Amino acid sequence: MHRYFLTFLAAVLLAGCSRSVSNPAGEKVFTVGMSQCNLGEPWRVQMNADIEAAAKKHSNLRMVFKDAQNDTLKQRAHIEELVSAGVDAIIVSPKESQPLTEPVAKAYQAKIPVIVLDRAVQGDDFTCFIGADNKKIGKAAGEWLRNRLGPKATVVELKGLMTSVPGQDRNQGFRAGIEGSGIHVAFEADMKWLEPDARKEMESALARLSRIDAVYAHNDPGAHGAYLAAKAANRHREMIFVGIDALPHEGIAYVKQGILNATFQYPTGGAEAIETVLKILGGQQVPKTIVLGSRVFTAENADQGGESLP
Repeated sequence: MHRYFLTFLAAVLLAGCSRSVSNPAGEKVFTVGMSQCNLGEPWRVQMNADIEAAAKKHSNLRMVFKDAQNDTLKQRAHIEELVSAGVDAIIVSPKESQPLTEPVAKAYQAKIPVIVLDRAVQGDDFTCFIGADNKKIGKAAGEWLRNRLGPKATVVELKGLMTSVPGQDRNQGFRAGIEGSGIHVAFEADMKWLEPDARKEMESALARLSRIDAVYAHNDPGAHGAYLAAKAANRHREMIFVGIDALPHEGIAYVKQGILNATFQYPTGGAEAIETVLKILGGQQVPKTIVLGSRVFTAENADQGGESLP
């Protein structure tokens, strides 16, 4: 009985968030639900922080944050809870594309604006997708390595979650970037965006390969995990490390410390998500897709703010 009571109480409290209230200026306060797939990645912690900071600038917004803890079923349930509570808008950064398509579509069909952030869902039943071009970033990373490696170079690719669109796009873009170069991907593994998994996979690569010229990881924690594994084996000086995300306190800091040779920015889109929500709630039309720009950071340009990708 205790468990059922807690579930009922949680539903009542969430429903209370959607009641019509006003701020001191007499404006209606809108409730916006944010469904984050997990907070185990520093980049996602930063996304939530960017959303919260942007929302706090507007007294007519109130945020409700949900952490799915890397559990797709839990994230589906969170979106259903937000719909049932009657929130005014939903921002969601999905763990996986296909499983989140249905609950996102149901929210959209219930006339709740849905902003899909970072990882796309399938179909068109959402209000707006905001994210950078992962294929473009992956290709730029491949071309960057191509310009620095010989034609017979051996590369390790540590992939993000390959059931997610960003993981697939960063892989496809990278392969396009090195196509025809003679660069050989000698080891590849899905490290699911997690640094500990990346370190373990890199240990396997080091055990199998006597020569590794570069590591391309789909995010900076993956690249850092690979570096730590290579350093423990006293082989880190023989290879180049490239990652994606470029958070100031993470990827860019690693570049400045000489741990990574390059990191490619993937903006969180948090501020843009709040800006888009405000436009929608204000009755404005917004684009179906908003593509964010990217920059590359190296030791040569990090202090100057990196270099924009063309």
